[in-house]
Amino acid sequence: MAFDGNSRGSMSQINVTPLVDVMLVLLVIFMVTAPILQQGVQVELPRAEVGSLSGEENQIVISIVRAGEVFVDEDLVPGDGLIGLLRERAAEKKNEQPPIFIRADRRLSYGEVMRVMAEIHAAGFRRVGLVTEEHEDALELGDLGPAENL
Repeated sequence: MAFDGNSRGSMSQINVTPLVDVMLVLLVIFMVTAPILQQGVQVELPRAEVGSLSGEENQIVISIVRAGEVFVDEDLVPGDGLIGLLRERAAEKKNEQPPIFIRADRRLSYGEVMRVMAEIHAAGFRRVGLVTEEHEDALELGDLGPAENL
């Protein structure tokens, strides 16, 4: 079927160029904003060779910075207010207890992290996870040495 310049027929082809342009712009926007959407306070996390966990919508993120300040999500918690705040959150979620993820600075002492974990336990939460960064130099089990030295 040939069309000459004088006929006014409808065109049956779809022009996908604008669609591709819009999709490329959206892809660039998502690539730029994805790292910005990281939740929580800036903390230098310890490194470990573990698989990643999937986050949940109702999770609680507790961050402990090097100075020892504790944040729930992005809100600073006063010295002894963590247990009360967590109990309030638990009361809001009557049927299901949200998981808690602890993001602690790797330069903190073990005792400081355990103090916060004890307060979480005292508030009645049992689903607690520790957040780490992926270690670039994956250790093989043989690199640890004999079991007697551990």
